[in-house]
Amino acid sequence: MSLARQIEPHIPLLRRYARALSGSREKGDGDVFACLEMLMESPEEFDTRLPARVALFKLFHQTLEAGERGGAPASPSSEGTMLKAADERLGQIGADGRRAMLLTAMEGFSVAETAEILEIEEWEVADLLDRAEEDLARALRARVLLIEDEPVIALDIARQVEELGHNITRVAATKEEAISAAKEDKPDLLLADIQLADGSSGIDAASEILREIEAPVIFITAFPERLLTGKKVEPTYLITKPFVPSAIKVAISQALFFRENAKRLA
Repeated sequence: MSLARQIEPHIPLLRRYARALSGSREKGDGDVFACLEMLMESPEEFDTRLPARVALFKLFHQTLEAGERGGAPASPSSEGTMLKAADERLGQIGADGRRAMLLTAMEGFSVAETAEILEIEEWEVADLLDRAEEDLARALRARVLLIEDEPVIALDIARQVEELGHNITRVAATKEEAISAAKEDKPDLLLADIQLADGSSGIDAASEILREIEAPVIFITAFPERLLTGKKVEPTYLITKPFVPSAIKVAISQALFFRENAKRLA
């Protein structure tokens, strides 16, 4: 099988990871493009001893590090700029800790695979995860509007979000309910399912809400690859059904991290 065919199924989720890591669609997609450029120019850099997905994510991080060493100019939304402007109240979750959390919680890599991707020892990954957990416990609390039409799923998500110390302002099952709730409650963050009960879309609901308020949006879907085609405007934060609590925790922490930093930059 050609190298292109091996990595093709994994590119959409690499884009999801890159966006969550950088807090920006544009920056994340640009980093993935740079990775693919490196792959085309130097295919020998791809570690064929590893499973294709692990090797692709490893090459991605090698590309990031090469860009940092080369002193490439950073965009205003880049991770480096955001980290420099970080609000001290967030506990300054380190870049490596956030990478380790995203790789394990959101992307489902094992500790061993994460160590391979980041080119560190397994004990270092475990240490990064422990320290990042402590930092998350000190993170800012948010008022969250949950847009979800399945009552059982909504209860489960609400419980998990509140256990993290955040407050669910309202649970909305339709686009109209969500818009009305956002106008009244002015949430700090939106957590939205893609498909809603009345046939409306969580994406459409979020788009309407964002005309009135500024808040990050985390979308939930069973088919993330269908939204990551590169053919239209796509979400920055995306988690997959069925999800584990740590995926919600990490997605919320990333969204709030960059929200606070954007406020500082402004």
